[in-house]
Amino acid sequence: MTEPSVFIHRRGLAQLFNRRRLRVTAIATLLLALPMSLGWQDAKYSFFMRAFLVGFSAMLAFGLAEQWPRRLPTWLARWALQVVAVALIIPLCTFTIYVLSTKVGAPMFWHDGDRRSGYMLLTILPLLVAPWIALTALVRQREAWAREQALAFELERSELARQALDARMRLLSAQVQPHFLFNTLANVHALVETGSPHAAAVLEQLIEYLRAAVPRLDESQSLLRQELELVRAYLGLMQMRMPDRLRYEVQVEPSCLSLRCPAMTVLTLVENAVRHGVDPSEVGGEIEVRVWREGRRCRVRVSDSGVGLRQGGGGLGTGLAGLRERLALVFAGDASLQLRELQPHGVCAELDFPAQEQTA
Repeated sequence: MTEPSVFIHRRGLAQLFNRRRLRVTAIATLLLALPMSLGWQDAKYSFFMRAFLVGFSAMLAFGLAEQWPRRLPTWLARWALQVVAVALIIPLCTFTIYVLSTKVGAPMFWHDGDRRSGYMLLTILPLLVAPWIALTALVRQREAWAREQALAFELERSELARQALDARMRLLSAQVQPHFLFNTLANVHALVETGSPHAAAVLEQLIEYLRAAVPRLDESQSLLRQELELVRAYLGLMQMRMPDRLRYEVQVEPSCLSLRCPAMTVLTLVENAVRHGVDPSEVGGEIEVRVWREGRRCRVRVSDSGVGLRQGGGGLGTGLAGLRERLALVFAGDASLQLRELQPHGVCAELDFPAQEQTA
């Protein structure tokens, strides 16, 4: 079984000599060398210097086998190559140290009983312990890799979920926007066809409405300040269309203007009040929009004195049903939309959602 390729994704000197690896090697070498030094006959500093040379050579072999060769045959696992490299470097390094430290003209260390014993001391015990340390390091490395992968997968899943939510929001918003625009254009067309003197004023108000609406056609999120600009432009346009039948009032607490909300939220409630409340009524009616805060919640109330739920159709309609779905997606179910009839006639729509300030 071969190691995952990401397991060796950090390469170069930075990985060979990273601080954690140097620290672990130094501590392990010191703990192993202290009891071994009790049987050393020569100067202690000489023994510790040799022990640390062997220890750091094993670390270097472990790191080199981790990175080279880049490709291994299928029958050879990289972790096995690293363990074998550590096991081979210890006797080789100790042999090299003893050969280089032999004085000119002196017999080689294997002919000297004391030096031969020192060689065996610096070779056998490290050879028994170092591969297990290497295996422990590999296990810890695999665990770290597994945690990194789990975190990466979770981040990727969160990003995909965010993209899916954004796409769904855009789809729902796209179902609403053409409805507003085409209805408004139809109203202007009717005024022009009948030669109404108000046609120019209505067209000017339409431009104001489009100036407020078009920049937010592709947005899934908006601020209440932007929403209310759109609401005022829309109500002004509708009042130009039926000046004797529509009256409106907008009341907003200043602290609510910077709160976030789904695009077209308040406008959907207002448009619903116009279409299903005031417009069907022979005498028209009044629309009141009020926005305020209650602690950490934001409340929006749109009420009209139109024909009421029964005469106006009685159902939520596509606009309000889509608004409820958008609210559920954005606020994860922590928002509500309630409709109730007013006496003697009319409808009140109340929206409640978390008061979330715009973040930079």
